[in-house]
Amino acid sequence: MTLPHGRGGPRLALITGLSGAGCTTAAKVLEDLGYFVIDNLPTALIERVVELATAQGSAIEHVALVANARSRKAQAGSDAGAADTALRRALDGVRKRDVDVRVVFLEASDETLVARFEAARRVHPLAGTERVTDGIARERLLLGDLRSDADLVIDTTDLTVHDLRDRIEDAFGVEGGNGMVVNIVTFGHKNGTPRDLDLQLDVRFLPNPHWVDELRPLTGLEAPVRDYVLGQPDTGEFLTRVRSLFDFLVPAFEREGKHYLTIGIGCTGGKHRSVVLGEVLADHLRTLGVGVRVDHRDRGKE
Repeated sequence: MTLPHGRGGPRLALITGLSGAGCTTAAKVLEDLGYFVIDNLPTALIERVVELATAQGSAIEHVALVANARSRKAQAGSDAGAADTALRRALDGVRKRDVDVRVVFLEASDETLVARFEAARRVHPLAGTERVTDGIARERLLLGDLRSDADLVIDTTDLTVHDLRDRIEDAFGVEGGNGMVVNIVTFGHKNGTPRDLDLQLDVRFLPNPHWVDELRPLTGLEAPVRDYVLGQPDTGEFLTRVRSLFDFLVPAFEREGKHYLTIGIGCTGGKHRSVVLGEVLADHLRTLGVGVRVDHRDRGKE
């Protein structure tokens, strides 16, 4: 599935987020998809690059800019916060042009980021002589507003390099239509809640197939479990209400310019109830004309 490009002009992707979360990997994927990638471009030059890309006769169709803590700090001395403010202003200026702007924010848990810095033997760009955790905390605070404005937030804590590539390709594949892209993530609460959800549904109020001996080894993708979950008295009422909610929310989000929506559906283990309902609700969302990607995060776990 792709992030839609509703305008006719070039597409600008801004890759940003926490240091160590995978910005470099994401940029390489976009380069493979045909984007002209620029790393550490000074903020003051962003609008100039867009001007050149949109000039008559330009061969550049898609541009990707990478803005991480290292580049932001370099552009504003020790005041990385000022660089983030300047970056947001530059993006506001670009959005006034005939350019389709998409902001992707990458993050991960503190523990994961610390492990990655230790493995790479790198110093966090905002830590200085302090601990890596101090640099991470400072960066999270600085990037709070930019994260809120992002079109797509990706938590790479549990993602391999190949998983991240798949997520970026799903969002920015060259061939794509118009409309919103919805990512449904089913999960088990016992394995932790995904960090990058826009909406979350908890379906643990339904009877758990885990306690039915013949259903326990199966998953929600198999007919006996699906029939069991959909046959519960409360399931029909739940689906009716959620479908009605989606019928209202999806067009409302689209009118406000949101292009990527991540919906989490959680049960206890992420193997039965959430999987069944994730598939059913994905089918309904497709009837609304949006692209849908379903990720059963914990389906293979016990």
